[in-house]
Amino acid sequence: MNETQISNNNERQSKVSFLLSRARAKLNQAVDRELIQFDITAAQYVVFSRLGSHHPESAAQLCKEFSYDPGAMTRMIDRLEKKMLLRRVRSPDDRRVLWLELTDPGKTILPALQSCSSGVAARLLRGFSQSDIEIFENLLERFLANS
Repeated sequence: MNETQISNNNERQSKVSFLLSRARAKLNQAVDRELIQFDITAAQYVVFSRLGSHHPESAAQLCKEFSYDPGAMTRMIDRLEKKMLLRRVRSPDDRRVLWLELTDPGKTILPALQSCSSGVAARLLRGFSQSDIEIFENLLERFLANS
């Protein structure tokens, strides 16, 4: 590869990083606008949704999964717990471990939050064919697999 090709490749990779960052920001802004009626932010929804579709997890696991600062995660969990949407539960196997799980009100509100999030995704993917969406999904999965 010559210097021009290397330079073009570096520019493309930088542009992809920039576009991913902008796309994430736009997605979060759109989800924030939809979820304001529930007093939930996009960042809170990501954690909330994860807990709704998986077995209970610890805050440390969530931090690792989402590359989130532990202090910020603790504050977010505190806010969701204060809203009585999730709770901390001691692990029966290791009393030092606190698992996070949705409360009954949290489980009740989750479908409405998911519907809002799906609506945002549908709006942002407007004009994409089913094939485009499948390709996009596969490319993102490959991108994540490389991380």
